[in-house]
Amino acid sequence: MSTSSAATPLTDDLAVPAAPLPALRVVPAPRSEPKALGAPVERRRPPVIALQGVLPLVLDGRLPRGVDPAVAPRPTASSSLPDPEPLCAGLVVAAVEVLAGTRPAAQLLRWLTADVYAGLQQRAALAQRVRGRRRHTRAVVRRVLVSCPRDDVVEAAVVVRDGERVRAAALRLEGVDGRWRVTALQIG
Repeated sequence: MSTSSAATPLTDDLAVPAAPLPALRVVPAPRSEPKALGAPVERRRPPVIALQGVLPLVLDGRLPRGVDPAVAPRPTASSSLPDPEPLCAGLVVAAVEVLAGTRPAAQLLRWLTADVYAGLQQRAALAQRVRGRRRHTRAVVRRVLVSCPRDDVVEAAVVVRDGERVRAAALRLEGVDGRWRVTALQIG
């Protein structure tokens, strides 16, 4: 019993043309000779990691030198932003957890300006050196007081119970590019 199968020849109609290869670059080979004994050791500084989401500071409507107006921060009216009270409470709890060593400061980077972030990170490092790592209970907000001195600015005082102690925190939020950002933060 013979079966004849009609084989269809394959065509190159569906073949995708190859993309052109990039030009080759000539790169010098790395230095491979060992240093002489007793030669001074070259110390390299670790690379500086840029902060994501850092906006230039705008004071009195004037931009710092070298800032493109197209990417400069734009103030946002309070009426087009969410209610700041729950945000203030959540940010202060998160900041207290950063100081306690239970939360990484990088989680707050989106909400803090560069100066506030650097200050919080420095204070958390100092606190960890002083007390070491220990078990921490979650901070609980007891009270939030919010005031609006200007349309796109909110200032708040937050009372937080942090384990056995009660802390007071003050923060200033400014509406920038469609969201609230912390421009000042003090935790007692």
